Amino acid sequence: MNRRSLLAASAVLALPALPRLARAQAAATMRLSHQYPPSHQVSRVIATFAETVKTRSNGAIDVQVYPAEQLARAAENFPGVARGAFEAAAAVNFQWGNTLPEMNAVTLPYVFSQLERIQKFPGSDAAKLLESLLEKRAVKNLMWLYTTRQAIFTSGKKPLIAVDDFKGMKIRGLNALTDNGLAAAGAAPSSMPGPDVPQALQSGVLDAGLTDVSAAVSRRYYEIQKFGTVAPWFCVFTHVYVNPRWFAGLKPEHRAIIEAAAREAEQQQIPITEKVAEDAVVELKAKGMALHLQTEAETEAWTKVMQPPVIQAFLKLAPENGQRVLDLLKQL
Repeated sequence: MNRRSLLAASAVLALPALPRLARAQAAATMRLSHQYPPSHQVSRVIATFAETVKTRSNGAIDVQVYPAEQLARAAENFPGVARGAFEAAAAVNFQWGNTLPEMNAVTLPYVFSQLERIQKFPGSDAAKLLESLLEKRAVKNLMWLYTTRQAIFTSGKKPLIAVDDFKGMKIRGLNALTDNGLAAAGAAPSSMPGPDVPQALQSGVLDAGLTDVSAAVSRRYYEIQKFGTVAPWFCVFTHVYVNPRWFAGLKPEHRAIIEAAAREAEQQQIPITEKVAEDAVVELKAKGMALHLQTEAETEAWTKVMQPPVIQAFLKLAPENGQRVLDLLKQL
């Protein structure tokens, strides 16, 4: 075969691949970074969201999920999405800290831990206010995934039941804001990432732990701490956000598919999270941890001591919108 015939044959062979190449080039890629391991309930719901979007778009939208900080560290997600290094990420609401203090509102002690109110949060005026503040930070919120409303306070030597039980206890805190409540009870809080807490408890750096009940199972707190007090101390949402320029550049029908799948994910997450929490309490007991479920009287006593200093600090951090978001949450 001469050179001209060879080129002609190559061109013919290449023709069937052209439509496939065009489809691949037209596909919109959505790289989504988050910190949860694949087994976590939030991780599973995000994975389902990705499959739903791919199926409904006939492969035109490829949501590539990177769990367990495979794409970026948790602290790198916001700047990465805002700059457009990747398209989407998920964050726990209180991880915004002082950058966007209003995002802490749902996690303030005993402010927003009733299930019937949590169910109303996505799409509410409170959520819309937070979304507008996120847009000013160059990210667009996509969905609110309910993550927990049941905290567990673990300890090794004695259970933490009365407020006075916290005195002198070196305890894991969440962030500088909510740690004000633990300090008011006489504890010495030390904020640290969840994965670092078991080792700190084992080594004696911490006397007591604070996490949600499902994390106490996955991180095997029952092997380190004997006692656990389960309390509706906080609410945590994981929110998924995207780069607004990327999102605006999508076809309208693709934006509609993503947003519809996001609304479904928000609703799917609620019963899953509740079931995970129920199962976690059963498993912790089965593993030998002595659990105490906080009574209404104990909740009232803890609220009286721990809530006021946290709200005071919150309003100082967010003087413009702090009270407004609290008022909107109360309306739910």
